[in-house]
Amino acid sequence: MVLRILPPDSTADDLAAFERTCERWAGFDDRISAEWVDGALTAWAAGPVRPEGEAWLDTLAGDGFARCFADPADAQAARAALQARLGVLLAQLDAEALLDAPDALRLRPLMYAWDDEARAQAVTDGVVTQEEAAQLASGQEWVDGFLTVVEAEGSPWQAADAVDGEDQEAFEALLSEVAAVSFPDGSEALREHLARQDPDALPSRDDLIDQACFAVQDLRVWWLDHAPRPATRRVEATPGRNDPCPCGSGRKYKKCHGA
Repeated sequence: MVLRILPPDSTADDLAAFERTCERWAGFDDRISAEWVDGALTAWAAGPVRPEGEAWLDTLAGDGFARCFADPADAQAARAALQARLGVLLAQLDAEALLDAPDALRLRPLMYAWDDEARAQAVTDGVVTQEEAAQLASGQEWVDGFLTVVEAEGSPWQAADAVDGEDQEAFEALLSEVAAVSFPDGSEALREHLARQDPDALPSRDDLIDQACFAVQDLRVWWLDHAPRPATRRVEATPGRNDPCPCGSGRKYKKCHGA
């Protein structure tokens, strides 16, 4: 039985603003959906460093965001909607709260529910072909967004490459739990993943999603012990005011660069 608690969550108004932002943005970038963006923001919230400024947006936006939200006031409102969702994810993945209740599922992702009716409607709407619809499963776009940030060039997640041994194996195992949600039901990839688990267990799609959410929480805790150390900053000693200026001018420091 999964222990569920009530961590901070987005309000109905905040979710509506987030979804409207993603729907508009999708017209300029075909990767974008509310589910994909939520997965990407979750990777930022679970990563080794807290997002500063709009670094998190740079990994998502490309030029589609600027073209979609060209008006400054419009862009500000869109950023606010995304930032509000990121703030909720940061609270859900608060490391101290995760350590206090390691068996509690705090993460509450946004994922489409792909059942037979939804797949049929997607085919009718011309969004996907019949063959593509059969491969659709809840959580796939969310995982795609998550892994886009993890694998992005310059991503803080790349710091995991410097870790080896059992700690690296633990990291890879947790990422595989997340990636498993992207495998279509009945696929060979999913069967291989399940074969490495309890052979008597037959997890449902919801079970796989719960396992992935727990893996994300564990990754957040993993980073507590493996976060990259900041580069050592070398500070040169400041010359005395009456010492020769290091620029080589021959004048005293106080009369030259120390003036």
